[in-house]
Amino acid sequence: MEVGAREPEGKLFGRPGEALAAAWGLRRGHVVVVAGLLLLAVIGAGVMVLRARPVREGAPPTPAATVAAGRPVTSPAASAQASSSPSTLVVHVAGKVRKPGVVHLQSGARVIDAVSASGGALAGVDLGTLNLARPLADGEQVLVGITPPPGAVPPDAAGPGSPQAAGASAGALLDLNTATLAQLEELPGVGPVLAQRISDFRSDHGRFTSVDELREVTGIGERKFSDLRPRVTVR
Repeated sequence: MEVGAREPEGKLFGRPGEALAAAWGLRRGHVVVVAGLLLLAVIGAGVMVLRARPVREGAPPTPAATVAAGRPVTSPAASAQASSSPSTLVVHVAGKVRKPGVVHLQSGARVIDAVSASGGALAGVDLGTLNLARPLADGEQVLVGITPPPGAVPPDAAGPGSPQAAGASAGALLDLNTATLAQLEELPGVGPVLAQRISDFRSDHGRFTSVDELREVTGIGERKFSDLRPRVTVR
C-alpha cells in the first residue's frame, strides 16, 4: 500500500460487533450500579419500617386479691367464722307449757319462738317474768312459769351466747342425792312434807340412780314431775 493512501470505506464499518459490544458493556455497568442502589434503598426502607413499628407491651400481672370467676376472694378466717355460727338452735323448754321438751329453732330466734314451738304456755301462766324478746343461745334452757333453782344465773343477766347463759341451767341443777331439806323446799311445788318424803325415799332405797325415780315418791305425779325434772339431776 502506498504511503498516504486511505483505507477503503468498507474498513471503517468493518467491525460493527466490536462497537456494539463496547456500547453494551457500558450500559450493562450502569444497570448493575442502578440495581445496587435500588437494593440498598429497599433495605433501608425496610429497616426504617421495622424501627417505626410499635412494640406491644405485656399485660400487667393480675393482683392476687382480684375477683376470680366473678366470685369474691374469701379469707380462711372469714370462712371459719361463718361456719362456727350454727344455722339452727337447740333449746330445752321446760315448765308450764303444753309440750315441754327440746325444740329446734332457726338462728336468731327469741324466747317467744321457743314458747310457741312448745305449744304455748298453759292457761293462767304469767309470762311477765320472761323476757319474750330476748335472743336465744344454742343449748340453753327456757323455764316457763317456774322459779329458777337456787344459785341459777338468769339468762337475761348472762347475755345470749355466753357460757353462763348456755350452761346456767346445767350448772345449777340440784343433786337429789346431796340436797338438804331446805334445798329441796326451794324446788317449785315442794313444801316441807314433800321434801321430807324425797329425803326418806333416798334413805330407804339408797341413792337415786335417775331423775325418773322421783315418780315413785308419794305425792309426785306426772304434772309435778314435769316441773321438777328440768331442775334436778343425779350425780
